[in-house]
Amino acid sequence: MSLTQQLHDLAHRLGADRTGVCTADSFDAVAASIHDRVADGLHAGLGFTFKDPERSTDVRQSFPWAHRLFVVGRAYVPGAGSPGPIRPGSTRVARFATADHYAPLRACLDELAATIERAGYRAASVSDDDRLVDRAAAVRAGVGWWGKNTMVLAPDVGPWMLLGSVVTDAPLHVDPPMARSCGTCTACIPACPTGALDTAGVLDATRCLAAILQQPGVIPRRFRKAIGDRLYGCDDCLEACPPGRRRLESDGDGGRHEIVALLGMDDWSLLRRFEHFYVPKRRAGILRRNALVALGNVGNADEVPLLAGFLGHPVDLLRLHAAWAVGNIGGELAVSVLRAARSGERTPDVAAEIDLALIDARIGA
Repeated sequence: MSLTQQLHDLAHRLGADRTGVCTADSFDAVAASIHDRVADGLHAGLGFTFKDPERSTDVRQSFPWAHRLFVVGRAYVPGAGSPGPIRPGSTRVARFATADHYAPLRACLDELAATIERAGYRAASVSDDDRLVDRAAAVRAGVGWWGKNTMVLAPDVGPWMLLGSVVTDAPLHVDPPMARSCGTCTACIPACPTGALDTAGVLDATRCLAAILQQPGVIPRRFRKAIGDRLYGCDDCLEACPPGRRRLESDGDGGRHEIVALLGMDDWSLLRRFEHFYVPKRRAGILRRNALVALGNVGNADEVPLLAGFLGHPVDLLRLHAAWAVGNIGGELAVSVLRAARSGERTPDVAAEIDLALIDARIGA
């Protein structure tokens, strides 16, 4: 049996759903696309593969000896759990982040790399890594096609895959790209709650809720209601994708958390609970900010006293989002709490937010 076939067989035994091999040549068209998105201001300041497109689209800058990429796609649905419908006081996490679903993928890639090395070649595992645009490698290797929701889609799996590659100098047999596309399907585009997708398959990350929830700083007011009960990530465009619907039908419960309990955690406990999340500079306040917005959307007057406590928090970011949450819940108690907070607020941005929140609260009273 050839080394290439051994790797395909081993990967599937280790849980891979899709595998393919491609050259390690640079992805010039992808590099140009990244530059265009940055020039158009659509990347929302995201780093990762955007911060050095020449490096992330040319794996030989990191591995000069690279000859082939053995690409693996591993589905995390079913098994990730479905959060189900909105529940009062509850927040949801996107399926890819309900656990560290990259762990089994990394284990698979490491075993593949070890097998290649035992055969006398060099190998290195790369996944969720700014040294390689995983999706570009997956499309070239025939693992799937690039969907209009910017995800890599595969038959019977749809977009519910995590991707990774083994970089090697082994002369593996190359697979052709997949002869499939989304065709006329545009189901993902209207499914996006903020209109972040267009028919050309371009994502405006400044409008993408998954990106917004990972960004530091103030969440723009115009997106807070659209966030709904989300704490981290967004699955709306993935849920709408027809190739992946059968996977969802057999998924169990998961991804729900009680907001009051999360807000009561100390920094260490909160970050430990979600240690697999990307949180800017590992600041627990980013997760609390998200939880406050979610509570403002799915909470009621019973939660206003808790939010009132955050109106006195020493961190400006949390006072500001707590003010919005109280205003969005509205009612007489909300108005009273906001008035009290406004009388003592000295930070201009927070004071301005409280003034807006008072308008919202009075409307809801």
